[in-house]
Amino acid sequence: MKQLQNNVVRKIKNSIGIFFITTTLHAQSNVDIDALLSKMTIEEKVGQMTQLNLDVVCEGGIYNLVEPHHIEPAKLHKALVDYHVGSILNCGGHAYGLDQWHTIINTIQQVATTETRLKIPVIYGIDAIHGANYTLGSTLFPQPLAQAASWNTDMVKRGGEITAYEVRATGIPWNFSPVLDLGRDPRWSRLFETYGEDVLLATEMGLATIEGYQGNNLADAYHVAACMKHFLGYSMPRTGKDRTPVYIDEIQLREYFLPTFQAAINAGAATVMVNSGELNGIPVHADKKILTDLLRSELGFKGVAVTDWEDIMKLNNIHMVAPTLKDAVYMAIDAGIDMCMVPNDYDFTILLTELVKEGKISEARLDVSVKRILELKKQLGLFEQPFTPANTDYKKFGSTEFARAAQNMAEESITLLKNNNQVLPIQQSAKILVTGPAANSMTYLNGAWTRTWQGSDTIWNDQSKYTIREAFNPATTTFIASDNMSDTDVREKMFAAAKASDVIIICLGEKPSTEKVGDIDALTMPDNQQQLVGLLKSTGKPVVLVLVENRPLIVNDIEPLCDAIVLAYEPGDYGGLALANIIYGKVNPSGKLPFTYPRHEASLLWYDHKHTETLDQTFGRKAFNPQWEFGYGLSYTTFQYSNLKISNDTLSTGNLQISVDVTNTGTTTGKEVVQFYIADRYASITPSVKRLRGFEKVEIKPGATHIVTFTISAKDLAFVGRDEKWISEAGWFDIMLGSEKSSFYLSK
Repeated sequence: MKQLQNNVVRKIKNSIGIFFITTTLHAQSNVDIDALLSKMTIEEKVGQMTQLNLDVVCEGGIYNLVEPHHIEPAKLHKALVDYHVGSILNCGGHAYGLDQWHTIINTIQQVATTETRLKIPVIYGIDAIHGANYTLGSTLFPQPLAQAASWNTDMVKRGGEITAYEVRATGIPWNFSPVLDLGRDPRWSRLFETYGEDVLLATEMGLATIEGYQGNNLADAYHVAACMKHFLGYSMPRTGKDRTPVYIDEIQLREYFLPTFQAAINAGAATVMVNSGELNGIPVHADKKILTDLLRSELGFKGVAVTDWEDIMKLNNIHMVAPTLKDAVYMAIDAGIDMCMVPNDYDFTILLTELVKEGKISEARLDVSVKRILELKKQLGLFEQPFTPANTDYKKFGSTEFARAAQNMAEESITLLKNNNQVLPIQQSAKILVTGPAANSMTYLNGAWTRTWQGSDTIWNDQSKYTIREAFNPATTTFIASDNMSDTDVREKMFAAAKASDVIIICLGEKPSTEKVGDIDALTMPDNQQQLVGLLKSTGKPVVLVLVENRPLIVNDIEPLCDAIVLAYEPGDYGGLALANIIYGKVNPSGKLPFTYPRHEASLLWYDHKHTETLDQTFGRKAFNPQWEFGYGLSYTTFQYSNLKISNDTLSTGNLQISVDVTNTGTTTGKEVVQFYIADRYASITPSVKRLRGFEKVEIKPGATHIVTFTISAKDLAFVGRDEKWISEAGWFDIMLGSEKSSFYLSK
């Protein structure tokens, strides 16, 4: 397979040639955007608001390009010169090497900056969710949900920096990431793209990612424009299926789903992508209240708002609110859209031009959006340097340094959920059987958005990276594939290998997918995978279950059969090595769940549920009974909390200081995530049982004590009240830090 991959790259190079442009053409570091805008025709303005798929300008048909891929000059001329298109994105089924990316970007920019009337460079965008996507040799990190499980914002920021570096190395300056949607429905196929169910954790992780992407200067060679996704409420479809209707009341919307975006806007996030679905009966792409009144006027966002894939078209043919495509274009532009991810034709461009010339949309309205787009291009330094530099300018691309960062993140993300009788860690000399569908697959480890959209085409996998079975000691490891367990001979061979082993490692999960492709009808683990656990448990040998999942699958039937359970999430290219290091005890696990792991399909609750969801008053039965709670995760050592202190028992003005001693009472150095929860005893809106109000990850040596301190003010205790505005109410509040509890009074 490695040879095939290399041949593909070689053919590409030979076919299209490689060139680099090192001179700066049309350098305009001080370009006057208003002056440029004043020179533009209606058609040129509309073109800047158009984003096309790369397929449109390549040889061959859309989704059926000639191999190897290369740009067709006539198609590119049509797009950039005839239709004045200002943006292109890649969402194809291939991964390209740096040389080919440079050729693509430079070819596009050469036409844009020499053959068009105003010489405006193109802005290219890409979905790099957990590393430089669609790019051979890039560094692939754990997926965002796994990143959140690290509870380590410094590490997540570093991952963002590396991703930005490698995306910019391709010549692409715009990354459609991070996903700031709150991951509160495990049925949703894109849960793995979120930072989990809690608004504070998601906010902090999102901010760290954006800081890593954008740095302090978008124009430098190593950073990219971030794109907040997907504004607003996209992640909570009533059915659990992607792009289906969402119903969120105003109080919940403001308290849970807005803060991640508000914080990102305040931090300077450059762009935003709009929710593909409908919110409370109105498609968001046609909702002026959301896209203009809320996003612009209230939240203060000043950047570019781009649609998702074909979403203006869907106002007409899916949402059924626009009788014609022309009506759909009018609705979206009137609502506040700046750029349309068309992506495969010129209908949007033609129809918007008509609407302006007919007087239905003013040219002044175009000016608002086009100015934002041009300002973004200026901020990214595209007027000054639209071309990509040579490979040598990015010597760290795919480096050992970057690989180490990705592996470290995977190691800190992986979460130990069960460890009866300390079956883990195991000795490296132990005889192990490794099996299960995820045991020998880079696809399972990486998930979607991995060099292709679904990440399922194995031709683009990096064959130098280790699957789970490859990461274990080959001298003591037996691997047997589990994809043909109906065959009696295979079952007997599997059983015999298990009997001869000291430990059995079973790697289960869901084949990766995203968006509509990932829609499911059940959260249950497939029957054949559950049967595999039952078969191997009957040998009497210790069973270690490794879950490689993009969302939590129900495991309540097989959990009792497992001596240890490790949740790997989708840990990326270095997830196999990270997992082996944890199972062998080279690394002490420190990941904590960023979501509540459900026990039953019909009981999907969050940690911050309401009191009425905890107890059924009629029957006295607990309703909140997850498999594992949010924030849960074991270690190979133990931690003890003590000496909780509060600077005052009353908070009126100023701040309260809360501290707690955390002691490593075991024999192994470990990292503990200190989670700070507060519960409002009584409120005018029914309070949650508790809310996360702070966290800190600390490393503590055996016998040592670390003092962790948090600071809160009345603002940190606020909630959205009956008038749909933030309010802090007087009353008693309970504090929870590990096993330690206390309380204080908020006076007003």
